[in-house]
Amino acid sequence: MSTLHTKKCTPCEGGVEPMKPEEFSNYLSMINNWQVVEDKLIEKTFLFKDFVKAIEFINAVAQIAEEEGHHPDILLFGWNKVKIMLTTHAIGGLSINDFILASKIDRV
Repeated sequence: MSTLHTKKCTPCEGGVEPMKPEEFSNYLSMINNWQVVEDKLIEKTFLFKDFVKAIEFINAVAQIAEEEGHHPDILLFGWNKVKIMLTTHAIGGLSINDFILASKIDRV
């Protein structure tokens, strides 16, 4: 079982290279059904029974993101679907922070 959810995101102001596929492939196996897009971001779509549950999920994700100082792109669509997209904007690609936050989101 992964311990990513126990780690804390660290501020990234750039100046480092984004992870390459051989670097992030191990972390990808530690999160549940997230997809890599163009080696630059990870995303996952969550399905809920109704609009209110979807909004409650978004609010829970927002709280975690604020605590971690790492903020995803969030898309609510079709009244009950939420897509979360994670990337480290300062480096234009993936960092450990994306996988830490994904792991925490999976636990919501």
